[in-house]
Amino acid sequence: MRDRIFGIETEYGCLAPEHEGFVSPDTISVKVKDHIFHVDRLGIVDIHYRGRDEPPGNGGFLFNAGRIYIDMGHLEYATPECSGLWDIVAFDRAGDLILHRALHALGLAKEASFLKNNIDHYTGATFGCHENYLVRRNVPFSTVVIPALLPFLVTRQIFCGAGRVGSYDDSFYYYGHNAREAANREDPVNFQISQRADHIVTEIYQWIQFSRAIINTRDEPLADHSKYRRLHLLVGDSNMSEYATALKVGTTAMVLNLLERKIFPGDAVELGDPVWALKEISRDPTYKWILDRQNGRTISAIDIQRVYLALSQRHLRGLDEESDWVLDEWERTLDDLASDPAQLTDRVDWVAKKWLLDAFRESENLSWDDPWLQSLDLEYHNIDPNRGLYFDLEKQGKMKRVLTDDRVEEACGTPPADTRAKARAAMVKTLSQNRVRYIVDWDSVYLENEFHLSFRDPFDTYDEEAEAFVEEVEIASKMMGLRRGK
Repeated sequence: MRDRIFGIETEYGCLAPEHEGFVSPDTISVKVKDHIFHVDRLGIVDIHYRGRDEPPGNGGFLFNAGRIYIDMGHLEYATPECSGLWDIVAFDRAGDLILHRALHALGLAKEASFLKNNIDHYTGATFGCHENYLVRRNVPFSTVVIPALLPFLVTRQIFCGAGRVGSYDDSFYYYGHNAREAANREDPVNFQISQRADHIVTEIYQWIQFSRAIINTRDEPLADHSKYRRLHLLVGDSNMSEYATALKVGTTAMVLNLLERKIFPGDAVELGDPVWALKEISRDPTYKWILDRQNGRTISAIDIQRVYLALSQRHLRGLDEESDWVLDEWERTLDDLASDPAQLTDRVDWVAKKWLLDAFRESENLSWDDPWLQSLDLEYHNIDPNRGLYFDLEKQGKMKRVLTDDRVEEACGTPPADTRAKARAAMVKTLSQNRVRYIVDWDSVYLENEFHLSFRDPFDTYDEEAEAFVEEVEIASKMMGLRRGK
């Protein structure tokens, strides 16, 4: 795993009571963001515009080198760049902890809550969990990487889906694709394994704002453009399970390793319509997940995953301990899915949630369309450790963990030690202690005295450059003090 940079961006839903005098979800999000930067002082806010949509104060970078900001009214947290599998899981969970603590400190946690999920049952809105993977330019992206990657991304939801009650009918997509099949489909469904599947309308697209695609193709590497590009995925669900997050990121990284080595799965996994297949997998109550191929034959989602697994076992076994963990657990998970998905209740979110909802529905004699089940669906994703249903399972020892609480706590304020995030964190810390104007971005920092530092190699920790930066900040701060003194 150490030859790959990855990160996760999580958009949080906010649930607030609708009684008179209580603040709105948008207002809560802003209050929490301001508390994180101005009271908890966990980072520094932007004092400049970041494009047309982000004015000064809209967000900022944290001391753990991640970023928190407001996006379309809701809070979003982006992890720092990670090269270790356990690091990305730890920093992903750190975002939950940072947000919940601020909500609690504001005295709002008893009534309001943040949800790490992807759907709003009441408005039909969807929240994203975007994954980022640094990929090398040695293999053509559009003509080779995307076709070879799509079948894997479409089918991996069988172990990394977060599960949901009900469905969302995107008629715009259905009228343009498989309209006859859609007309014969029984809607709505009671339960499906993915939250995002119903909201994905195309395979690839450049602009996130205008079309929700499996892969966002905008070429914005935030690194050396001649060497890298950033694979930006929109298809994934937000996972509560540490194990599911690790498997989601780990297996995707392994497939990218194959493609960069020019090892491809071949046409045996090519799907007739990937977007339609994405929805069919999510909605299949039999969990057989049989899909149409381009050649008119069929193949199961599990068998598609086994093709990628077999290639990874053959070519990538022994890279490092994390990679071998992924290969072992990938195989184990597919075997369990093939024999009985219930064996994954302690590891996979959609299975755990389905087990919880089934038990409650049977005990209360509820139908699947009862609003009570929708509320429980959301509460599974509540990031409050004292209220979230996932955390209740975790406390009972019913969910497999890959981290300790101490590791998550450390990730709240300490950056990864082996990527450029280390340097950015040091710079952000220094800027927080000096009065000087600045511009901080993922791959650069500017000071008002025109000192500029670019860190285009995400694998470099830039230790010497960070030390020089501290000196420049101190000089700029003194100059500003002198000007003010006059």
